[in-house]
Amino acid sequence: MTSALPPVSGMSAQVIMDLEREHVLQNYARYPLAVVRGKGCHVYDPEGHRYLDFITGIGVNALGHAHPRIVKVIREQAALLIHSSNLYYHPYQGRLAARLAQISGLQRTFFCNSGAEAIEGALKMARAHGHAIHPEKFEFVSLENSFHGRTLGALSVTGQPKYRGDFEPLLAGVRFVALNDMAALEAAVTERTAGIVMELIQGEGGIYPLTGEYVAKARELADRHNALLIADETQCGVGRPGTYFAYQRSGHVILPDVMVAAKPLACGIPLGIIVANEKAAAAIKPGMHGSTFGGGALACRVALEFLDILEELLPAIQRVGGYFHVKLNELARKHSCVKEVRGFGLMLGMELTIPGKQIVLDAIAEGLLLNCTHDTVLRFLPPYIATERDVDQAVKIIGKLLGKARPAAE
Repeated sequence: MTSALPPVSGMSAQVIMDLEREHVLQNYARYPLAVVRGKGCHVYDPEGHRYLDFITGIGVNALGHAHPRIVKVIREQAALLIHSSNLYYHPYQGRLAARLAQISGLQRTFFCNSGAEAIEGALKMARAHGHAIHPEKFEFVSLENSFHGRTLGALSVTGQPKYRGDFEPLLAGVRFVALNDMAALEAAVTERTAGIVMELIQGEGGIYPLTGEYVAKARELADRHNALLIADETQCGVGRPGTYFAYQRSGHVILPDVMVAAKPLACGIPLGIIVANEKAAAAIKPGMHGSTFGGGALACRVALEFLDILEELLPAIQRVGGYFHVKLNELARKHSCVKEVRGFGLMLGMELTIPGKQIVLDAIAEGLLLNCTHDTVLRFLPPYIATERDVDQAVKIIGKLLGKARPAAE
C-alpha cells in the first residue's frame, strides 16, 4: 500500500499542523509554529523564517541545534551500535556512570529514558528503603507548587492540584509543604517518611529557588528519620544553574541521597538517570527495577560527549546567565507589568502582573521562542552556547513587547 501522505520536503506549516490535528492525540496546546531544522541558537520554520530559541525544547537542546561534535558522535555510533538491551554489557554505560559519580558526588547510576521515569524509580528506591525498615515507612514529603512529571507516581508528588485532579486517587501518603517554610517541613517529616522530594529550583512552578537553609534542613531531617533526600534535577540541573547540579550552586554542597536528571543529557536522545549513594542504591536488588531502552549505547556515548562539552561551557553559563539576569532586571525597572526576576545561570523567570501567553505568541512573531508557566511567568531556558549578543537580541524583543503590554488594571 502506497502512502498518500505528502512528502516531508516542501510541506508547509499549515499542512504539518493540519495533519497532526487530524491524527495526533490532542493533549498539547501547541503554539502556531512548525520547525523543520535548527542550527546553533536558532530554529527555522518551513518557510525559512529564523527564531532565536530561548526555550530549547524545554531545556533539552542545551547545546543548541546540530552541534558539530554531537552530530559527529551520533553518526559514528549509529553506524556501530544503537541498542543492545540491558541483558548485555556495552562500552559506554560504565564510563558514563563513572563520570556521573565524579561530578555528582554520588556512587551508582540507573539509566532510563526521561525525568518522569527517573522519579518513578527514585520513589521505588525510597519505598524499598523504607519498607526494609518498617512496613509503615512509605510516606513522601514534597513541596507545594512542584512538578515532577506526568506518570502516576510522579503526579503523586507533584504539588499542583491542576495536574493531579483528573487522575486521583494517586499514591497514598504524600504530604505537601510550602516552599522554604522550614517549620512546615519539620512538622511534615516523621518516622513514617520514606523520602523527601524537591526541585532545588522549581521550574514548571515558576522558577522558584530553594534557600540553602531549607535544603540543609531537609538533609538534617532525612538523616534524623532515616529517609532518602531526593533531588529532582531534571530541569534545574545538568549545567543549567551554572554548576553541574543545582545542589552544588552554593558554596556548601548539600548532597542528596538520590538525584534524578534527564533533559539535556543526550542532547535530544531520550536518556534519564537516577544517581544514588550506596545506602539508597542498596535498596534495589536484582529484578526489582529495569528499563528496556535505558542506557543504550548511542544515548550513553552522546551523553559522554555532552558532559565533555559542558565542562568547557560552565564558566560561560555563569557569565552569560549573570548578564541575562542583569538585563532582565533592567527591563523590570522600566516596565510596571514586571513583578520579579528569579533564577540562576541560564534558568530564569520573569514574573508579570499580567498573563504572559500573548507575550509568548507575540515573541514568536518577532523571532524569539520562550514560554509561559503558571500563567504569568515568562520562562527562559537559553542554550548553553548563547552569547551576550544573543541575550541582547532577546532582551530587545522582550522590552518591545513589555512596552506594548497593558497593565492588569486597564
